[in-house]
Amino acid sequence: MTTLHRSFAAAAVAAAVVFGPAAIEAADPRVPAPGQAEVQWKLGEPPMPADNASTPQRVALGKALFFDPRLSGNGASSCATCHNPSLGWSDGQKTAVGFNGAVLGRATPTIVNAAYNTQFMWDGRKKSLEDQALGPMQAPDEMNADFAKVLALLNTLPGYKAQFAAAYPGEPVGEETLAKALAAFERTVVSRDSPFDRWLAGDTRALTPQQHRGFQVFADPARGNCAACHNGPNLTDNGFHNIGLAGTGTPDLGRFNIRKVAAMKGAFKTPTLRDIELTAPYFHDGSAATLREVVDHYVRGGDDRGNVSADMRPLKLSEQEKDDLVAFMRALTGPRVAIDLPILPQ
Repeated sequence: MTTLHRSFAAAAVAAAVVFGPAAIEAADPRVPAPGQAEVQWKLGEPPMPADNASTPQRVALGKALFFDPRLSGNGASSCATCHNPSLGWSDGQKTAVGFNGAVLGRATPTIVNAAYNTQFMWDGRKKSLEDQALGPMQAPDEMNADFAKVLALLNTLPGYKAQFAAAYPGEPVGEETLAKALAAFERTVVSRDSPFDRWLAGDTRALTPQQHRGFQVFADPARGNCAACHNGPNLTDNGFHNIGLAGTGTPDLGRFNIRKVAAMKGAFKTPTLRDIELTAPYFHDGSAATLREVVDHYVRGGDDRGNVSADMRPLKLSEQEKDDLVAFMRALTGPRVAIDLPILPQ
C-alpha cells in the first residue's frame, strides 16, 4: 500500500469513528471492482437477423412508421402513443389504453432493450421483433388497423414509397417490410450505459456503496434471490413465472393461454429491469406504484400462493437491505436520450 493509500484509509477509519459508516462512503465513494462472476451481466451489441440487418434507411423508415397515427384504425394512435419515449418507452398507465379509449387488462411493457428478447408480449405469443411489430396494429382493442387501407396509404404517399425503396430495394410495400422497418427502429432503443454498466466496465465510482450493497442483495440466492429470474445481461431469463399477484375479477391466465401447462396459469414474462426507474407502475397488471412496493411484494413471497412459481418464497430482508435493493435498481437507468420526432410524409 502506498503512503497516499495508507493516508486515505486512515482518514476513512477516522471518519468512521467520528461519524459512522456514512462517513466512510462519503470519504471513499469507490466500491469493489467487479470480479469474474460479474462478467455474465455485461451487455453486448443487440443481435439482429440476417434478413433485416440495420441500415440508416431502415431505421429512419421504421421511426416514421412508429410515430405515424395514420397506421391506426381511427388515425388517432401510433406505436408511440403507448410506447412514449418520454415515459420510458411505456405509457405511465396502470394498464394500457387502447382503441377509442378502451382500458385494457395488461400494462404496456417498455420496448427498451426489446432487441435482446427471445420472447415477446407478456404471454410470449410472439417470437421475434418482426413478428411482434404488427401485433398491436392488428389487435381490434389496440390500434385496430385496417391493413388494406394502411398499405394503400403507404403506397400512395411519394415520401413513404421512396423510403421503402431505399430501405428494402426490390421488396414491395407490404406487411412484411412494414414489420421489418418497425423492428429495425425498435432495435435502436437500447440502454446499456447505466451506472451498473459503467461499474461492470471497471469504473469503481460508478455505483454508490448503497447501490453496490443492493446488487449483492439482488444476486444473493439467500437474500434477494432476484437473479433467479432477472439474470443475464438484460436482467431477464425470458421465461414465465407466476409471482403471486392478487387478482380481482376474472383471472388473467397469462402464458397458460399459449401453453396449456398447469404451472403456466397466471405466469407472465419476466421483464427486463433496464431503465426500470422510468417505467412505473410495475407488474403486468400495474398493481405496484413504486419500486419499493415491488420489493415488498417479493419479500412477502407474493400474495396469492395458489399457483406461485417455485422461485417465489418469503424473504428476510432488513429495511436497509430493501432500500439498498431499490437503490441498485435505480442504478440500472441509462442516460435519457432526446428523440427528434420525424417529419411524416404527406
